[in-house]
Amino acid sequence: MSAYRVARRYAEAALELAEEQKQGERVAADLEVVWKAMKESREFVAFLKSPVVPKEKKRSVLSAAFRPALSAFSFDFLILILDKGREAVLGDIISEYFKLRDERLGIVTLDVRAATELTSSQQQAIVKRFEEITRKKIRVAFSIDKQLKGGFVARVGDTVYDGSVRRQLELLRERFAEGVGQN
Repeated sequence: MSAYRVARRYAEAALELAEEQKQGERVAADLEVVWKAMKESREFVAFLKSPVVPKEKKRSVLSAAFRPALSAFSFDFLILILDKGREAVLGDIISEYFKLRDERLGIVTLDVRAATELTSSQQQAIVKRFEEITRKKIRVAFSIDKQLKGGFVARVGDTVYDGSVRRQLELLRERFAEGVGQN
């Protein structure tokens, strides 16, 4: 079975059970703690994925690192993943969990790359416009892309909205070419 399917199944099961037990918010916060630890330490990720490290050693490290910080539900979920030999896809499981949770809450992630720093009012206008387009709540991440000459490029899921100066010039060039071809 592919890593994506494994991650999706574990994430779905965790989300269903967490919501059933009215612990959805707590589990999300707990998984955020684990996710942050994985992002901050490549050694930790390599340790989890290593086939030569015994499960008992992994269990003791997880216990020392996370038992005090996580709810019983979340910690038991981590141990279940370890017991089933799926610790190599833990990051994928957490990522899928957040995607599924966002889908249920009607939240989409908007990534905006701009040529320069956007003002607060520009950021608010972009968020408002994309909330209208998607009819969902927006979680936004703004970044600066020095390769853009002006404007911005926004991505929601697989859809890219290109409002860059380069794209606008390309569209203008196409319109002129069509106009020349018609005469």
